[in-house]
Amino acid sequence: MNRVLEPELMDDPKQAEAYARADFAEENQGFVERFKEYFPEFSHGLVLDLGCGPADIPIRFAKLYPACQVIGIDASAPMIQLSEQAVKQAGLADRVTLRCERIDDVAGANVADAAISNSLLHHLPNPLQFWHRLRQFVKHGSPVLVMDLLRPESPEAAQAIVDQYAADEPDILRRDFYNSLLAAFTEDEIGAQLAKMNLTRLLIDVPDDRHWVVGGIVY
Repeated sequence: MNRVLEPELMDDPKQAEAYARADFAEENQGFVERFKEYFPEFSHGLVLDLGCGPADIPIRFAKLYPACQVIGIDASAPMIQLSEQAVKQAGLADRVTLRCERIDDVAGANVADAAISNSLLHHLPNPLQFWHRLRQFVKHGSPVLVMDLLRPESPEAAQAIVDQYAADEPDILRRDFYNSLLAAFTEDEIGAQLAKMNLTRLLIDVPDDRHWVVGGIVY
């Protein structure tokens, strides 16, 4: 099945609200704990979260690493509004900063001590730009962890995944999940992207039937 692009931004407030209300606690906590497992020596510094969404991951990351400052970046204004409320409610406004920007417009190079990203890449028309900017943002020798959806073999397989994991979710979330699966990349495509960007030191893992994970040190 070829990749089918979806809209890059969640500009619809109802769409952003549905995503923010969805229960991704297990997945998001697993992502943060995976970072700790991959990089046990990391303890402090400035961390960029590219495509932070409603800020659940930045909040979990800041709680796990009390010596870190986290900058969450998302191009969706409704999503940033929701994330600002969540950060304030969590009492972390002094350590979690949120910015409404596209990844192409984020200024700075060699500024971050680590970078994380969950479920951003499938939104982007040009994945190579993502990897280029990711490498540009972090300092030499910094850890990075990226996770996203894995594209199924067919639309029918994508619908089966939606039915299995989002059967009780609102229709808008089920629709977005389906479209995101169609817009996602395969493991081979991610490997080709990393090879083209000379990021082959980063390792690819497929932990389940709907995600891939890339992690490692960027030099």
